[in-house]
Amino acid sequence: SLSVWAGCVIPFGASGVQRTGGAQEEQVVVMTTTKGKIVIELYPDAAPVAVDNFQKLIKKRFYDGLKFHRKTDWGIIQGGDQKGDGTGGPGYTIIDEYTNSNQVPHLRGTVAMARPNAPDSAGSQFYICLKAQLHLNGQYTTFGQVIQGMEVVDQLVVGDIMKTVRLEAKSKYVKPQ
Repeated sequence: SLSVWAGCVIPFGASGVQRTGGAQEEQVVVMTTTKGKIVIELYPDAAPVAVDNFQKLIKKRFYDGLKFHRKTDWGIIQGGDQKGDGTGGPGYTIIDEYTNSNQVPHLRGTVAMARPNAPDSAGSQFYICLKAQLHLNGQYTTFGQVIQGMEVVDQLVVGDIMKTVRLEAKSKYVKPQ
């Protein structure tokens, strides 16, 4: 079915939520890397712009084949740069959302938008925390959490590849409580 809003036709599911029998199904990010599979839950309440941007880039297959280009000794792994050197992006930037009251702290497995030292300059690069990084709270937009495959994240090194990054039904990975 379709919704019409202000003269635009928008298919249900355009926001990364699939319709299944009349109910909306939450989606997760499934990242298949050279080291294994990582499943990430997204937090649209914490960072609606970042989540929407990440989902759009995934649907365009922007991340497929990209390398993790940075790993720090203090505990993050970073990817999402098509140039592979930390300077690339999608050709546009998005607003920072780290002042959103629903932001989650930088804990082990938290996924956040990477950016240069300039406001509103994130685009496609993201990082995953290998351990808590509380000093980054209030400086970088958090938008998701690894819910499966943290042992894979721990093994990632610079040069490892995101073979595919897809949106899939959360119910395939998380059983209802």
